[in-house]
Amino acid sequence: MFAITLRFFLAIDLRLSKRLGVCACEGSPWGGIRPLVRMVEFSGHAVPWLVGTMYALLRGETAAEQEIMLNLALGKYCASPGFNPTSALLLDLLLVRVVKTMVRRRRPAQSRSDILSAFFVERYSFPSGHATRAAMCARFFLAQMVDTASMRFLVVGWAALVSLSRLLLARHYVTDVGFGLAMGYCQYGLVERLWVTRDCLQDVLLLRLRERLRRVYDGLWTADWTH
Repeated sequence: MFAITLRFFLAIDLRLSKRLGVCACEGSPWGGIRPLVRMVEFSGHAVPWLVGTMYALLRGETAAEQEIMLNLALGKYCASPGFNPTSALLLDLLLVRVVKTMVRRRRPAQSRSDILSAFFVERYSFPSGHATRAAMCARFFLAQMVDTASMRFLVVGWAALVSLSRLLLARHYVTDVGFGLAMGYCQYGLVERLWVTRDCLQDVLLLRLRERLRRVYDGLWTADWTH
C-alpha cells in the first residue's frame, strides 16, 4: 500500500514539475524570460552569498554588524576550545550535500545545462540547495536585520522567487523545492541555538594563540642547539 501511494505521489510530482518547467530552454513557452529567471536563480547561489557576506564582514562598521555577518559566513560554536563550524552558509552546503548523496535523485530530464550551470550545478536534485539557502537566509534576515513590513515582504518574496526559478528552469522537481524550503527553515533554528558573539570568538582565538605560543616556547627549550 505504501509503495502504491509513493508511486502515485511521485507521478503527480513529475507531472506538475514538467508543467512548471516553462523556461527550461529558449524554445519553451516562456523561453523569452529565461535570462531574467536565471538572474533570479543566481541570486540564490552559494558563491555570491559567501563572497558578499565576507565583504560585509570585513567592511562592517559596528560590532553588531560584524557579529551578524560572522554567524552568517564564518560562525563558530565556541563552548569548548575546539572549533566546531556552525556557519549558516557552510552548514547549509554541508547538509544539502549529505542529503543529496544519500538520496541520489537525478535531475529532471528537461533540465538544460548552460555555461554557468555546467560549472556549478550538481548531478543530484533532492533537495534544492537554492531553496534551502533562500529559506534559511530569509529567516536569518527576518530575525536579525529586517524590522519593517516592506523589507519583510521583499525578503520573503525573494526567497519565493528563487525557489520558483528552480522550477521554471526545470532544475528540480516540486518535492525537491518543497523539502528544501522546509529544511532551510529548520536550519536557521540550529544556527540560532549555536549563535556566537564576537567576544566569544575573540576569547577562543586568544586561547588558540596562547596554545601555539606555548608550543613554540616548549619547542625552543627542547631543541638541540649543539649543531
